Amino acid sequence: MSRVAISMADFEGFASPLVGLPVSHIWQGYGSTIFLEFGILMPGRRRRRDGSLGNPCGEFTLIIESWRIEGKRRIWCGSSSDAERWPRAFLRLQDATVTAVSVVGRLPEIDIALGSGLHVVSCITTEGDPEWGLIKRQGGQTLSVGSLAGRLMLESKSPEDRQPHA
Repeated sequence: MSRVAISMADFEGFASPLVGLPVSHIWQGYGSTIFLEFGILMPGRRRRRDGSLGNPCGEFTLIIESWRIEGKRRIWCGSSSDAERWPRAFLRLQDATVTAVSVVGRLPEIDIALGSGLHVVSCITTEGDPEWGLIKRQGGQTLSVGSLAGRLMLESKSPEDRQPHA
C-alpha cells in the first residue's frame, strides 16, 4: 500500500470516469456512514453472519461518514437527520447519473452532482479531517482518494492488500 498527496488536476483525472455512471446501489454502514456504488456492480466478497453475500461493489464507491443530500433549494436530509428520512432520499439517488464530481473548501469536501438535480456532499462537523473516500477499481487494483491534513491523498492497494467489502 502506498499513499501520496495529489493535486486538484490529479483528482479531476482520477474522478472523471465517474461522470456518466449511474448510482447503482446505496447502503448504510455503521452509524450514519453511507456507501454509494456507481456503475457495473460486482458481487460482494464478504459473507454476512447468516451466510448471504455482502453488498455489491461498483466500479467506483463513495464512502461518507458525515454527509447531506442537497436539492436545488434545500437540504433533503443528512447524517444528522432523523434516519427515517434517509430511505426516501436514497430512492431519489438510485439510478441517477453522475454529472460532475468536485472537491470544495479549504479542507477538501466532495460534492457529487447528479442528473436528478441532487448533490451528495460530505460535510464534517467535528474535529479532524473530512471523512470521505472515493474508491476506484480498475485492472485488479484499488485506488482511493480522501482528505488528510487539508490535502487530497491517493492510496493504492494491490490485490494482496485488499480487505473484503462488507
